[in-house]
Amino acid sequence: MKKILNNQILILSFAAALLAATGAAAATLNVAPGSDLQQAIAQARAGDVLEIGRGLYTGNFRIDKPLTLRGIGRPTISGGLTGSTLTVEAPDVTVENVIVRDSGDSLKNQNAGIYVRPGAHRFALRDSDLTYNLFGLWIEKADDVVVERNIITGKRDYNSPLRGNGIQLYNTTGARIVGNNIGFVRDALYVDVSHRAVFRGNRLHHSRYGTHYMNSYHNLWEDNDSYANRGGLALMEVRDQVIRNNRAWNNSDHGIMLRTLQDSLVEGNVIAGNNRGFFIYDVEYATLRGNLVINNRVGVHLSAGSTRNSVERNDFIANREQVRYVGAKDEAWGVKEGNYWGNYLGWDSDGDGRGDQPYEANDIVDRLLWRHPGARLLMASPAIQALRLAAQQFPLLRVPTVVDKNPRMRPHNPDWSRWHGRIAD
Repeated sequence: MKKILNNQILILSFAAALLAATGAAAATLNVAPGSDLQQAIAQARAGDVLEIGRGLYTGNFRIDKPLTLRGIGRPTISGGLTGSTLTVEAPDVTVENVIVRDSGDSLKNQNAGIYVRPGAHRFALRDSDLTYNLFGLWIEKADDVVVERNIITGKRDYNSPLRGNGIQLYNTTGARIVGNNIGFVRDALYVDVSHRAVFRGNRLHHSRYGTHYMNSYHNLWEDNDSYANRGGLALMEVRDQVIRNNRAWNNSDHGIMLRTLQDSLVEGNVIAGNNRGFFIYDVEYATLRGNLVINNRVGVHLSAGSTRNSVERNDFIANREQVRYVGAKDEAWGVKEGNYWGNYLGWDSDGDGRGDQPYEANDIVDRLLWRHPGARLLMASPAIQALRLAAQQFPLLRVPTVVDKNPRMRPHNPDWSRWHGRIAD
């Protein structure tokens, strides 16, 4: 009995010593303005918190152990326009409440405000400003990173091809990119070979693409605003995506591009005031449901064998052309529930909320106008009207089109009118 008691005391003493050592290993250290930040990083132990006082710290800093860099009063860390300002080489590093700026401008060397190197898993950046860097964040082969509530702007005086991206994710898993405001970069979010990520509540603007997204699977894209870009969301060579409740508006080319995409859900998005709302190319086995496509020059540009998709309960309102379809045979949309088409001229004699006649998106007149835009001057002429009527009466003149056999008589989205004519703030 005495031996057992002695063993228990020994175990408890060892546990107490281990707890004490663990507590001693994590300390909060103050870095005063004017101090050598790199020296403070070198002297800190793994797990320490460096509280950096308000001031200017210039250099190219490396973090090679698990640390937290926490700004007090939002200090500025400047790269002096050379190299990367911060380079993270260890896992479990957190940076918060700082301004990181002035990286170099070498695209070859991928100069960034913060360069997160392979193996720096669980890196976190919160509540910080990254400004006048070539790339805001370059994150490569680092899993479970968190980027939350930051403002990221690039070198806006550079031409777009010479800028880097706001956030670049390459070969990552489990990233969370939430609540960031990113603009004046090449692409706000560039995502390649990065899986099981969450992109939520970001504002992406004044860039080439709000997101440029390739070869990435099982990701969630939700509640983001993408506006005043060339392209809003560009999702290419991807599958198993959920693209839900986003807003893409006032982009000079497309709102949402779906290119070579399979097995994905696209629902509840607002696509307003773009040159092309949806650009859909080589898309199969996708569900497009409950989206509002309004006030675009072309509501949907559909081509390259995009078929076997479910397209239901969407609203197509006040688009100059509802659908521009390039295909060899009719494409059936609205097979089960139907979509709302603002230019549908049919009627609902039985009062079931569905039009009695199918909606056909294009006819021979539309094809003529695509090839010869100048013919729009004749839109109201008797000749054009006669040609349209003849195409309806004689099947030989009919062209393949999108056909909705169950057109809805009322919009699904009750707030559609507030997006009519929407432009960037």
